[in-house]
Amino acid sequence: MEEVRIGIYICHCGKNIAGVINPKRIVEHLSRLPNVVVAKEYLYMCSSPGQSLIEEDIKEYNLNRIIVAACSPRMHEPTFQSALIRAGLNPYLLEMVNIREHATWVHERDPAETEQKVIGLIRAAVHRAINLYPLEVERLPVVKSVLVVGGGIAGIRASLDLAKAGYKVYLVEKNQSIGGKMAQLDKTFPTLDCSQCILTPMMVDVSNNPNIILQTYSVVEEINGRPGEFEVKVRQKARYVDWDACTGCGTCVEKCPARVPSEFDEGLGTRKAIYFDFPQAIPRRPVIDPDHCLYLIKGVCRVCEKFCPTGAIKFEDEDQFLTLKVGAIVVATGYQLYDMRKMYEYGYGKYRNVITGMQLERLSSANGPTSGRITTIEIERGKIKPGKEPETVAIILCAGSRDENHIKYCCRIGCMAGLKHAYYIAHALPNSKIIICYTDIRAFGKGFEEFYQRIRSLPNVFMVRGRPMEIFENKDGSLILDVFDSNTNRRLTINADLVVLETALVPPQGFEEFRKILKISCDPGGFGLELHPKLKPVETTVDGIYLAGFIQGPKDIPDTVAHAGAAAAAASAFLAKGYIESIPYLAHVDEDICSGCGVCVSVCPYDAITIEVTDGRRLAKVNSVKCKGCGACAAACPSGAMQQHYFTDKQILSEVSALAEGVVA
Repeated sequence: MEEVRIGIYICHCGKNIAGVINPKRIVEHLSRLPNVVVAKEYLYMCSSPGQSLIEEDIKEYNLNRIIVAACSPRMHEPTFQSALIRAGLNPYLLEMVNIREHATWVHERDPAETEQKVIGLIRAAVHRAINLYPLEVERLPVVKSVLVVGGGIAGIRASLDLAKAGYKVYLVEKNQSIGGKMAQLDKTFPTLDCSQCILTPMMVDVSNNPNIILQTYSVVEEINGRPGEFEVKVRQKARYVDWDACTGCGTCVEKCPARVPSEFDEGLGTRKAIYFDFPQAIPRRPVIDPDHCLYLIKGVCRVCEKFCPTGAIKFEDEDQFLTLKVGAIVVATGYQLYDMRKMYEYGYGKYRNVITGMQLERLSSANGPTSGRITTIEIERGKIKPGKEPETVAIILCAGSRDENHIKYCCRIGCMAGLKHAYYIAHALPNSKIIICYTDIRAFGKGFEEFYQRIRSLPNVFMVRGRPMEIFENKDGSLILDVFDSNTNRRLTINADLVVLETALVPPQGFEEFRKILKISCDPGGFGLELHPKLKPVETTVDGIYLAGFIQGPKDIPDTVAHAGAAAAAASAFLAKGYIESIPYLAHVDEDICSGCGVCVSVCPYDAITIEVTDGRRLAKVNSVKCKGCGACAAACPSGAMQQHYFTDKQILSEVSALAEGVVA
C-alpha cells in the first residue's frame, strides 16, 4: 500500500487570517502530526508564488496528499487543483480547510481559542486526507445550442450575442410578443430617449436572425438531462390562430367586438379578445384569449373568422408540446411590480387616482390608453376613462421597498424612475406642481447625478424628504396626504389630483416553481442566486445555466444589457470546447451489500438511480450522466451500500472522529 505523504499549507490571506492567529505557531504544531511530511505558511497561497511553492514541494518531497488551509474552497479549490495537476498529482488528492470564514472571521475576538479551532480543523483534514483516493472525470459532448427563457431586453441581448457567435438559440417568451417591461416604457433615463425607438430595432433583429428560433406564447414545463445536453419540454399555448397562414394584417383585431382590460396598459386601457400585445409586436401574429373570446366561452360570434382574409383562425387549436435539446440555458425572466394593494395605507386599488409608475408610463406613451396625455382617472359605468389634467401630482419613492414590513431591499431604479416621471409631468403640464416624496435619492449610475440635478432645478418640482403616512380620498376623487419633511422638520399636508407610487420590484410570478425545475438557488429576495457575487455574477450552482438581467437582482437597463451580454459570453465559453467534464463526486453502489430496497431511488432529486434485477437480485444502478453528486442517496442508504466518491463514509467519519477527540495543545 502506498505511503501517505501529506503537505500542509496555511495562507495568511493578508490580515484576514494572520491578523487573528499565528500561522507559524500552528505550522510548528501540525508538522508533528502523523503522515505530515512538510508544513508551511505563506502570505497569499493563491498567488503564483504560493502555487509554485506547492508544486515544487510535491516534486521535492514526493507528496501525494495536499491540504490547503485558507478561505472558501468555493472560491479557490479549482486554483489549487490546477497546481496539483501541473505537479503531476491527481487533483482530487487535495483537501481544503476554510479557516477564514469558519474561524478567523467569526472568532477574531479570541485569538487563542481561534488557533485551537484552526488546529482542530486541519487535524481533522489530515485524517480525512489519509483516506482520499484518485478520481477520474469523463468528457461528455455538448449540444451547441442555447435556450433563452424570457424575451425582455436581457433575453433579446443574450439571444443576439449568442446567435452572432454562431449558436442556435431558442428564445422562449410567455407573452404574445417579445419586448418585456422595456416595451411598456415611454422614455429611458437619464438620456430620455424613446424606449420603443431603441428596443424595436433589436426586436426586429431577433425575428430576422436565422440562428434564433422565436417561440413566443410558450412556457417551459420540464428540464431534464445534464449540463451540455439538457432536454427541455416547452408548452406552446393554444393560439387559436394559424401563424403560418396569418399575414398579421390586424383585420381580426379591428373587427373583434369583445374588449377586456389590457395587461400591457396596466389595466388603464383595453384590448380585444384577439390581440397583439402592442402595435410593434414581434412576431406580428395575434392570439385569441380563451378566457374572453365569446365563441370559446359561449359559442357565439366568430367575427374574426368571418373577416380573416387568409382563413387563419383555428378555434380547434390546442396546446402543443415541443422537446428541445440544448447545451446551455440563459434565464432572463425579468421582474414584476410588487402588489401595492398590500400597502393598504396608500389606497392603491381603492382610490382611482393612486397609480403606479408603470401606469404613468402607459399614460405618457403615444401608444398608451390616452395617446400620451397625462390625466386623472375617471370611472364611468365601471369602465376607466381619462379625466382632467392634474394640477398637483405627488410622486412617492420607495413605495414598498426598503420597508421591513414589505420588501427590504432597494429596487435600484425607483429614484431615477420617479425623477423621470417628474420630467414627464413637468414637460407635458408646465403649469402643474410636482412634489417628490423621497427617503434618499440614489443616483449611482453614469449621468444619473446630472439628471437628478436637472430635474430638481425645474421650477415646478419640489422635493420633500419623508414618506407619506396615509392617503385619503376626497369626494371629488382628489387625494390628501400628510408627510413629515425631515429637511425642514415640519409636517406637510399635500392635496394632490394624482399620486404616483414608485413601487418595489420582485421576481416574476412563477419564478419560484421555475427555479425548482432548473434546480438553482435563490437569494433572500427570491431572485436567482449567482455562483459568486463578484467573480461569477452570471453563473449558477448548476453548470450550463446562467442568469441574465433583473432576475439575478435589481438593475437598470444599461446594467441589464451588460449583464445579459456577460451571460451570453459565459454560455459561449461553456459550449466552445465542444465537451464538458463530468463531476467526479458521483454516487456508486457496493453490490455485495446492496439489498435493492429502493430508498435511494425515492430520495434522488435527479432521477439518476434505478432498481434493476441482475441474476435474480434487486440492485441499485446509478446513471453517471444524470447524477449530480448531491449525496442524498448515500445519506439515506440503510445498509451503507451507496457511497459517494470524495465523501465516503470512511472519509467523513475519520474526520468526525478526529474532531471528537479534541485538540491537543
